[in-house]
Order: sequence, then C-alpha cells, then structure tokens
Amino acid sequence: MTDWMIWFAVACVLIILEMATGTFYLFMIAIGAVAGGIAALSGASGTWQCILAAVIAAVATFALRRSRFGRSGNLDASRDPDVNLDIGQALEVAEWRNVPGAASVARVMYRGALWDVELADGGTAVAGQFRIQEVQGNRLVVINSNTTES
Repeated sequence: MTDWMIWFAVACVLIILEMATGTFYLFMIAIGAVAGGIAALSGASGTWQCILAAVIAAVATFALRRSRFGRSGNLDASRDPDVNLDIGQALEVAEWRNVPGAASVARVMYRGALWDVELADGGTAVAGQFRIQEVQGNRLVVINSNTTES
C-alpha cells in the first residue's frame, strides 16, 4: 500500500469516527491527513508528509476553536432554560419583604411547594406577575413580567 493510500484511509476512518462523535475536531485532523495524502501524491518524503499533516491539522483545529462552532455556549446552568425548565415560567407574588442591605424577598407557592423568591436587579417590588430569571439552590430569582431581559 502506498503512502497516499494510507493517508486517505486514515482520513476516511477519522471522518467515520467524527460522524459518531459530532465534535468537528476529528474532521479537522482528517483534513490534516488529507493534506498528508496530497503531499504523498506530490512526491514529498515521509517526514514532510507528517509535518504538513500535523501543521494543517493544528491550524484547522485552532481555527475551529476560534470560530463560533468551536465555542461552547457556557451559560450558567442556573440561568439556562435548556437545563432548568423553571427559567422563564411565570409566578404570582402577593407581597414583598424588604430586607435592609439586601434584595427584596418573598415566599410564594410554586409547583405545589413554598419557595423563597428574590427580586433580580432592575425589578420593581410590587405585587403581581413575575418571570423566573434564575434558580439559585432553593431560591428563585425573578423579574417583573413586563420587563425584558437584556
């Protein structure tokens, strides 16, 4: 088996593995393997094939990492509606208590249990409808329903 066949076979295996993982990083390494195969087809020595494959794979991986596809949307789980289904839900607060030096707090019935509620920055402590913005342990951080989050 010639060098270029080995490089392209490795690239095919990496692409198949990439389809199983879905991370795109194995695809970037497969691009490096294709570059090594092209170098082998053009008659480069084994050392230059490996160097070219490694450099192309590293550059492609770095470029992927810097792109929007490589960045993870690291939202705090306490604020991520995909993690916590309570985020964005509405609840009714009848009465607020003002604690000196702290945010306004309340106790409300939500999902059949009593919860501690804290008013988020920018919220107004009036009785009415609120939207859950964040969950911190057993405390719901809420904002007025008519206020939009920036």
